[in-house]
Amino acid sequence: MDDLLGLLRIKVKRGIGLAIRDFRSSDPYVVIRLGDQKMKTGIIDKNLNPVWNEDMTLSITNPDVQVDLRVFDHDTFTRDDDMGDAGFDIKPFVEAQKMKTDTLQNGAVLKKIQPSDSNCLSEESCITWINGKIIQNLLLKLRNVECGEIEVELQWIEIPK
Repeated sequence: MDDLLGLLRIKVKRGIGLAIRDFRSSDPYVVIRLGDQKMKTGIIDKNLNPVWNEDMTLSITNPDVQVDLRVFDHDTFTRDDDMGDAGFDIKPFVEAQKMKTDTLQNGAVLKKIQPSDSNCLSEESCITWINGKIIQNLLLKLRNVECGEIEVELQWIEIPK
C-alpha cells in the first residue's frame, strides 16, 4: 500500500427532509462508496430527518476519485427503495492537507467550495482548521429524488510514515 495518501474519516451526520418511500415515512440508511470500498450506516426506523452521527473511514490512494453516497429505505420483504444519491470530490480537501497550518488560528477557513453543477452541494462548503485538524462540512442535495439532503463531515487521518 505504498500509494496510500492517508485515511478519510467521513462522519455521516444526518438526513434532512428525506423522501417518503413507505406509507408515511422511510427507514433510511446511507451507503458510501469509494472505488471498491463500501460502507453503510445503521437503519433509522420511520424517520425523514434521521441523525446517524456515524464515522466511516476510507483509504485514499487517488484524490481524483469521487466519493459516492446513496440513501436507501430499508424494506423487510421487498428490495430496498432508492432515496437518492450524491457525489463529492475530495481533491480540494486532500490538497488542503498540504497547507502549512502551524500559524493558523482555530476556525481559520482554508478554502471555500461553491455549489455548482459538478458537485451536489446545497450551500457553500468550507474547509476549516479546527482544534488542530482540517475539517470540511458538506450539505449534499440528493439527486434522482424529489427531495432530501445529507450532511457529512470530512476529517483527514494522517498515517505515520
